[in-house]
Amino acid sequence: MPLLEFLRVRRRGVGRPRKRPAHVLADKAYSSRRNRCYLRRHGIKAVIPVKKDQAVHRRNRGSQGGRPPAFDRDTYKDRNTVERCVNRLRQHRAVATRYDKRQLIYQGTVDVASIRIWLQDPVT
Repeated sequence: MPLLEFLRVRRRGVGRPRKRPAHVLADKAYSSRRNRCYLRRHGIKAVIPVKKDQAVHRRNRGSQGGRPPAFDRDTYKDRNTVERCVNRLRQHRAVATRYDKRQLIYQGTVDVASIRIWLQDPVT
């Protein structure tokens, strides 16, 4: 089951939570046609850079190679913020090793680690 099935974003007003993100930020390892087709079918914009060998292969095919997929550099720069946040969380041993069996307990562990990080360096 894809991880997107577990995603829930509450709405401010009345209504069921959103289950689909607006964009998916990923690195070049996820630039396969299968991943892009899955995201396109579900109405999600893929912000994934193209591998050089894929670009060369498409260029060699000429007009049969198709148009290169869209790539938004400004949105992709936000990926760095998420990566740094995950790395800060993984500095906590309980989060990195996941000793907890139940998802709810693990979520509490991640919440406590997040609070500790925020208390060390609160953002104004």
